[in-house]
Amino acid sequence: MIILKDSVKINRPPEVIFEWFNHFVENYKSWHRDHVLAKWVKGKNFEKGSILCAEEYLYGKLEKLSFETTNYIQNELIEYKLLFPESIICSGGSFIVKPYNGKSIFTATLSFRFGWLFSKIAKSRLEAMNRHMKEEGINLKRILENR
Repeated sequence: MIILKDSVKINRPPEVIFEWFNHFVENYKSWHRDHVLAKWVKGKNFEKGSILCAEEYLYGKLEKLSFETTNYIQNELIEYKLLFPESIICSGGSFIVKPYNGKSIFTATLSFRFGWLFSKIAKSRLEAMNRHMKEEGINLKRILENR
């Protein structure tokens, strides 16, 4: 298994970050220039079992992704799994927020199956996803700190 992980310090408390995530559908496009659309098709705002469909460009190709929330702890954690067919390669991910001196450390993760094999046959795609995650972290910091 390969786990992509990116962390960024955000000069805002966890509550501010989660308030932004509570309006995820409205905020999705402003988070990254490659984000197109997000909508809840079951449930809402990352409650356990809710399903989010999103469209974004990854590696120059429009991807339509479905995510199911598997765990949610207010102001701390959002865990999700990807749904078929993406779940064949990417099992899921998380957003973790840890308090840090009145600020926060925001960490995003993505887990991929077939570790060594996937890294060999899809190296440039994996690098593009890693770059996308880093850009999302930088953008989230900018958005929240400039409010």
